[in-house]
Amino acid sequence: MLNRRHFLALTIGLALLPACSRRPKHSKIASASKVIALGDSLTFGYGATPDTAYPTVLAAKTGWGVINAGVNGDTSEGVLTRLDDVITQAPSLVLLGIGGNDVLRRIAPATTENNIRQIIQKLKSSAIDVVLIAEPYFSTSALLGIVSDNPVYADIAKAENVPLFAKGDGGWSAILSDEALKSDQIHANAQGYAKFADNLYQFLADQGFI
Repeated sequence: MLNRRHFLALTIGLALLPACSRRPKHSKIASASKVIALGDSLTFGYGATPDTAYPTVLAAKTGWGVINAGVNGDTSEGVLTRLDDVITQAPSLVLLGIGGNDVLRRIAPATTENNIRQIIQKLKSSAIDVVLIAEPYFSTSALLGIVSDNPVYADIAKAENVPLFAKGDGGWSAILSDEALKSDQIHANAQGYAKFADNLYQFLADQGFI
C-alpha cells in the first residue's frame, strides 16, 4: 500500500510526463545559420517566382540563410550525385525533399529508397541534421486531386531516425490537395509555397530547431 510520500512522488512524476514529452527533440539553430533546402521543382519553386519559393519565405521567417538547392526535374540519384557539394558547404540543417520525379520516371521504389537513405546517411555522418520532406505519390488519383504521401518516406524516416514532414503536418500532399494552392496538378503556386513554408516553420519549431 502506498504511503503519503510515495503517493506524492508518483503524482508529481506523472504530472511531469506530458512536459517531458513536449521537450524539443533537436537543438535550436541560430539566426543567420546556413540551411540548405535540397530537392526538385517543389523546392525550386516551379510555378511561382523565385522570391515566393518556400526556401525564400522560410528564410524570412527564421532569419536563417536558407540556400535553395532545388533543381527542376531532379531525382534521388541526381541529388546523391551532387551531395558532396552540399556537404562541403557545411550547413546546420538540410531540408530534403526528393523522389517525386522518381515515380514519374517509373524508377524502382527500392532504388529511390536506397538513394534517399544514402543521402541521409552521408549527411548525418558529416554531422548535418536532416529533415525529410515527404512528396506525393503522383498516381492517377493524385492527378484527380486525391493526393497522398508516397509511403516510402515513412519507412525511410523510421529506419534512419530523422524527422518527417508529412501530409498531416501540412506538407506537399496537403498543399496539392487544395486547388487554390496549385499552379498545375503537381506544383504549388505562390500562395501554396507560402502556406507550405508556414506549416514547415511550425513543424521545425515543434522539433526544436527554431
